[in-house]
Amino acid sequence: MQILRTPEEQFSNLPDYNFEPHYLKVPDDRYGALRMHYLDEGDSNAPVILLTPTQGSWVYIYRKLIPLLTAAGFRTLAPDYIGFGRSDKLPHTEDYSFHRHIGWLKSFLNQMNVQDATGFLFDWGGFFGLRLAAEEPHYFARLICLNTHLPTGDPSAGHEWFRNWRTEMLAMKSFPQGEMVNTGVTTPLSADEIAAYDAPYPDETFKNGPRRFPMILPIDLDDPARPANLAAWEQMSGWKKPLLTLFSKAFLGTAMGPERLINHVPGAKGQAHAGIPNTSFYLIEDATAELARRTTEFAFN
Repeated sequence: MQILRTPEEQFSNLPDYNFEPHYLKVPDDRYGALRMHYLDEGDSNAPVILLTPTQGSWVYIYRKLIPLLTAAGFRTLAPDYIGFGRSDKLPHTEDYSFHRHIGWLKSFLNQMNVQDATGFLFDWGGFFGLRLAAEEPHYFARLICLNTHLPTGDPSAGHEWFRNWRTEMLAMKSFPQGEMVNTGVTTPLSADEIAAYDAPYPDETFKNGPRRFPMILPIDLDDPARPANLAAWEQMSGWKKPLLTLFSKAFLGTAMGPERLINHVPGAKGQAHAGIPNTSFYLIEDATAELARRTTEFAFN
């Protein structure tokens, strides 16, 4: 079977989305070169912010944030993970693993010559980005972590909830993307916005990447990504560059809260950490302007 590529017409007339697509090739040992899509907005000489998507979304989630950040003086880079958005989709769920996603992202960052960027790490963006920051610290001058951690497979109170959620999601005949985001916001999305989140996936054959994501999160002691993630977590105990947490306020003090990061990473000390009120999981949708303001203040501090 061959890789799948979403037809370009799927991305026509999406609400609030008028960005020029960019592509590069990342190497893959099974399929050769894969096409990865990314957005590149703002002055090419401006400080870089790397925006990372997550489960249920593609770079469309940053459609309202990007103009605010570019107006504030940043260059924004936002890649679609392989299997998501306008990037290539692979034919088998087994084609995706935590390790392979790390490799594809490293190739992207190396080809784009990303150095001393501000990492805007939302959920899966942090699962990957914190690992990358530990292994290749030159990528980032500072980190903003939003509803995320570095998963190491250690037992957690949140894992039972996640396993139950994963079982429910995988049992669905049609894997929800746009509706997944819509159930995780405080202000409901419009029907057109939900459709835009679904646009990269004309049918279920295009959804192997999203379907696989819940299965590759390292939450078990025997997970193949555990050793490297444990090593990265240990490296982060010496991370002295600034690290800011901006979490949904409802997560504070829970298993999904930022406290473990704040207590472990030296660069988090003294930062203006915040629980963002009136937000649900997809706080990028709920609090765009506030996140832009806090990001600008932190990155230019």
